[in-house]
Amino acid sequence: MLPALTEAQIAWAYRECLEHVGRRLKTGLITCLDCGHSWIDKTSEKHCTCPNCGTALNIRDTKKRVFHDYGYLCVITVSGDLQVLRFIYVNSTGRIGKRASYFHSEVVQRWMAPDGKHGVIAKLRPMMYYGDSWNFGSKLEIRPERPVHNIIPTHIYPNMRMTSELRRSGFDGKFYSIPLFDLFRALLSNSRAETLLKAGQAGLLKHFTDRNFRNMDDYWASIKICIRNSYLIQDGTMWCDYINLLRFFGKDLHNAKFVCPADLQSEHDRYVRKKREWQERQRREEAKRKAMKDEAHFNEQKSRFFGIQFTDGLIHVHVLESIAEIIQEGDAMRHCVSASEYHLRPDSLILSARIDDRRIETVELSLSQLKILQSRGVCNQVTEYHKQIIKLVNKNRLLFKRRRTA
Repeated sequence: MLPALTEAQIAWAYRECLEHVGRRLKTGLITCLDCGHSWIDKTSEKHCTCPNCGTALNIRDTKKRVFHDYGYLCVITVSGDLQVLRFIYVNSTGRIGKRASYFHSEVVQRWMAPDGKHGVIAKLRPMMYYGDSWNFGSKLEIRPERPVHNIIPTHIYPNMRMTSELRRSGFDGKFYSIPLFDLFRALLSNSRAETLLKAGQAGLLKHFTDRNFRNMDDYWASIKICIRNSYLIQDGTMWCDYINLLRFFGKDLHNAKFVCPADLQSEHDRYVRKKREWQERQRREEAKRKAMKDEAHFNEQKSRFFGIQFTDGLIHVHVLESIAEIIQEGDAMRHCVSASEYHLRPDSLILSARIDDRRIETVELSLSQLKILQSRGVCNQVTEYHKQIIKLVNKNRLLFKRRRTA
């Protein structure tokens, strides 16, 4: 049985967990929403102290007359050999010209045994609840675990009591942005969490606590290397992503050279770029493999036009006669002729316009209309020879017409 909350604890919750507002009008009239006192102050300060009750106030420039706020206090205590987290809901209502009214109710208790087993005692929540609504008239009783019971408190009461198991785990009163219940449960039930805390690896402790220590075996050998080399990991998530990248590229995860980088951010980003480049190469290779499978279909459609070539003395134009040639054309010209599979369209024929062995533009010709659909140079640009190429192809359309009807 836990003792009742003390007046000092409740007063501390009202003071620290709730916002204390001074409403200011354009005239400079400030009203303390705690005690109702008003005074004139025409400065533009955003904070002040009420001259009547001494409360530190946040100034709000508004005509609003009623202010509501709520928060949660967590009291960390012990009952026998059990660690207990008590969560107290507090709220306030401030009205212009009146003293603020306050309310509090203990809504959740999280109980933890020395081995990390746990249970929850809580008040009921309405079936259709909005925000932080509780059935304050209900009793604190054993309830099934729900996400709403894992409360992130506004503040933690500074006088904390710990079980001997938690004290031995290395807990020093710091929470490292980890939810209280998750941190305590991890320290009581997972020896590796205790190791991380004692080694100062708070970044890793937060990362794995957030994930319920899933897949920790994949990193533990590398973590021990870091601990032996006094290498502190500030960002556990980034470091684990980095280790995954090292593993992907077959690096030695037992080598401090790799797992303890001097600049984690830089090395992480370098391997991210490296993997993206690898993925892009794989994508291109897959596209090439797919294209090669289409070779028979391509030959069936376009082989009658193979061998066509013509020149005006400077520019030489010829039909590209295989998917491999079209892929090479697309790679060299850095456009999408192969990726967009123009060559597989029944009505399209792909030509290459060159000067000697230098590619100038790639031409797509409509076989049904004997019309140039597009002619593009490197990176889809139009070159200085564009009009000359168009004129040359149009001049030789009869070659394609004869092959089309042959």
